[in-house]
Amino acid sequence: MPGSGTDKTKDWAEIPGPIIILVEPQLGENIGATARAMGNFGLGQLRIVKPRQGWPNPKAKMMAAGADNILDAARIFETVEEAIADCTMVLAATARAHDQAKPVAGADEAAKLMFDDLAGGEKVAILFGRERNGLENDEIALADRIITLPVNPAFASLNLSQAVNVIAYEYYKYATGGALPFRMPARSPQARKEQLGAFFATLERELERVEFFRPPEKRETMVINLRNVFNRMNPTQQDIQTLHGVITALVEGRKGPASGGILTSDEAQTLRSLLAERGTQPGPIEGGPARGLARLLRRNPTDTERTFWNALKKDRRFAGHGFKRQTPVGPHICDFVSFPARSVVELVPKDETDEAKATRVERAAWLAKRDYRVVGISTADAEADLAATLDRLTDALPKC
Repeated sequence: MPGSGTDKTKDWAEIPGPIIILVEPQLGENIGATARAMGNFGLGQLRIVKPRQGWPNPKAKMMAAGADNILDAARIFETVEEAIADCTMVLAATARAHDQAKPVAGADEAAKLMFDDLAGGEKVAILFGRERNGLENDEIALADRIITLPVNPAFASLNLSQAVNVIAYEYYKYATGGALPFRMPARSPQARKEQLGAFFATLERELERVEFFRPPEKRETMVINLRNVFNRMNPTQQDIQTLHGVITALVEGRKGPASGGILTSDEAQTLRSLLAERGTQPGPIEGGPARGLARLLRRNPTDTERTFWNALKKDRRFAGHGFKRQTPVGPHICDFVSFPARSVVELVPKDETDEAKATRVERAAWLAKRDYRVVGISTADAEADLAATLDRLTDALPKC
């Protein structure tokens, strides 16, 4: 499974590039981090002159983060002269002038020079000095030119692996033409003007219904501005389909479909009345029917139920009760239940039948035996004065 940028399912990419030579590196961690930087940018040849902590170094492998093949192939030398003996072009990476009359190049210019020489079959190397004081004058003298970076002159010292990282990046970018490994996928074709026109017609029609375009004399300008907002997005066909769905959900949400329902408020009330008259057969709920029925009822609330539920959620007096809507308690499905407060709130319809009332009384008795407090709320009272109804409910429930 690929990690954050590391994908072992892909072949290791190594391009013809310069040899990286570390002169007397003091820390194994910096050698490992250098190998990681080289692996990032396709460089595979590492040479080390007299590593201070010895070789091989377990800390180097820890910091390599998977670039073990570069460390395993690294060659160790006693002197800089031995390390560059087979090279035809050598660059010395340094942040100091060293007062030597040598050509100086930035990382981008050096990348072109190295690429051209390597393309001609030459062997190119870059010297990197010690963490504490870099390369010595006599080591700089062995190089054909100096490579340096545009850094803050008052704080020019880079960490060893960071310096390798910057130079390796510039070389890899030049060698590969700066090609990025991936781009945004085009998953959906561009939206056609016909599709955009249909979307705008739907949007403007629904905004007209809610009197969005006010004052009327500014309607034309507002429509143009709205269209420009979406045209600037350069939307795809999928974008427009999604936006159509958003508008439909906002428009039809109060009827149920926005929450996954299919019933109007009157149809939802009819379903509740039929269930109330028939009652709920005792039995376990693990089989799924009660849970499925509860889900259906949750997705298809009546207007009164939705209004009451929204007010209950927003009222801070009930915040600690943790009320749930249309939740099974044993074989029964309760309108609103608070398990922390062991309380059930039931909405009693205005035209409740005798059969439905008998079922409700039976359900209340079953809940009372299990230490649930049952509070009945008349839908007529909730519709007439919701605030007063919530006040009465506060007095009827235990404190949480």
